[in-house]
Amino acid sequence: MSVWLARLSVDRWRLSNGLKRGEGGDALPTALITETAHGPRINAVNEAAIAAGARKGMMLADARTLCPSIQVAPSDPAGDIDALEKLAIWAQRWGPWSAMDPPDGLLIDITAAAHLFGGERRLLEDAQALFRKRELAARLAIAPTAGAAWALAHYGPELAILDPDDDIAQRLSQLPVAALRLDDDVMTVLRRLGLKRLSDLSGITTAGGTGGTGRDAIMRRFRNRRSPAANPLVRMDQLLGKVPEPLLPVIPQHMPLVQRRLAEPIRHRELLDQVLADLAQDMSRELEGKAKGARRLELGLWRVDGEVVVRALEMAAATRDAAHICRLFAAKLDDVDAGFGIETVRLRASWAEPLALSQGDIETSAENQGTSLAACVDRLTVRLGSRAVTRPVPFASHIPERAQRWQPPLEPEPASQGELAFHHRPLKMLDKAERITVLYATPDGYPRRFRWRGQVHEVARVEGPERIAPEWWRERSSVRLRDYYRIEDGEGRRYWIYRHGLIGDGRGNDKQGGLPDWYLQGLCA
Repeated sequence: MSVWLARLSVDRWRLSNGLKRGEGGDALPTALITETAHGPRINAVNEAAIAAGARKGMMLADARTLCPSIQVAPSDPAGDIDALEKLAIWAQRWGPWSAMDPPDGLLIDITAAAHLFGGERRLLEDAQALFRKRELAARLAIAPTAGAAWALAHYGPELAILDPDDDIAQRLSQLPVAALRLDDDVMTVLRRLGLKRLSDLSGITTAGGTGGTGRDAIMRRFRNRRSPAANPLVRMDQLLGKVPEPLLPVIPQHMPLVQRRLAEPIRHRELLDQVLADLAQDMSRELEGKAKGARRLELGLWRVDGEVVVRALEMAAATRDAAHICRLFAAKLDDVDAGFGIETVRLRASWAEPLALSQGDIETSAENQGTSLAACVDRLTVRLGSRAVTRPVPFASHIPERAQRWQPPLEPEPASQGELAFHHRPLKMLDKAERITVLYATPDGYPRRFRWRGQVHEVARVEGPERIAPEWWRERSSVRLRDYYRIEDGEGRRYWIYRHGLIGDGRGNDKQGGLPDWYLQGLCA
């Protein structure tokens, strides 16, 4: 397998994403900083700052001592990763798939693709020219393994090419041990051992033949290191191709997009609503063909004078209902200034979720007769704001009153806990458990009769108990256990009750563990 790795210039890459054009150029010392517990620390610097003495990892106070005129701006790690991901997709023009190597690297598989560019050398030259055109300084290398390509791109000569038939260990022997992509503390240990180059480490690991004493000594020193970046032997084997290195490719997601290029610019709201209705129908068909529903839609309006008006819309649940989309956008188009006219309208689904085809259900009936819950939430969110509306969502907790939380409708639901799925819960839960009086045969037996809201109920059937212990990570040790029962009275009505505590458990207000209390918390179907 042929591997190509592009290492972007850290200062150029991060500064181009962290600063706007005109805020700081290469002629002025500029740095991106990250707030730490000990103060601002430099995350990236440009060439002018390096010439002035500033370095990556230096405290900003120390850098200002060396260069008082240095300009700073906050770094944006999330923006760097997002831009690197987009660049990885763009770089797939040279190979079938690509992967990111944060913070400033790309890995592209060019197997059986180099001949399309006239050979590997021509491919590297073409890539270098295109990176330069995007104002990105890049170091490129081709090697049979990802580790070897990384080492050449970071510490090897420009546009280095390593053939599969070459001796990798011999070709890379003069590179520093930092070419193994190791952690800083591991690098410190290797320097103390006097291992400065790959030839020093490879000579030790091969001493005495395969699996020699030198390799055993290194293995014993790093035997507790599980991460590849903390074990030089694993990194060396990955570099030589003896151990596979899993890579996570970047797969582009093609979001549905529909647009209208108008023969004549439009200025009136009625015409814009008609164009939006047509686009909503087209988007609905696109989403239906992909078995998806839109959660976020972006409507772009291109005016004749070149200005672009964008309106975004987020929904509580995935949908492809064209009429619902038009109703939600109607409230966002009242303040649109058409200027001399709008000539292009584009609708894009930037966030879509799987939405399978289904028969008419209760939500569809509610939409036909009135308004479904999701549609009502969307309308309230558009009118009142995303933070003014909340909805209940399940929460993984054994305690029934904590198994639900309220959050804004646009936030994703928390991950469910499958271990709780097999527990049966009542159809209706009371807002607060109500105390009841229970008569039972034995102190720990099931209830025979109970009084609730002034009425006595005879128990005909009992299912349980289901014991629920308090959450030890948030409760005090004095909290009592609960034993839940599903009971049915003589008239067929079913209830969910629980006994709070056990006799002599030493918990609760009575440290000796008095008689337990009984509560009714839910009504079953």
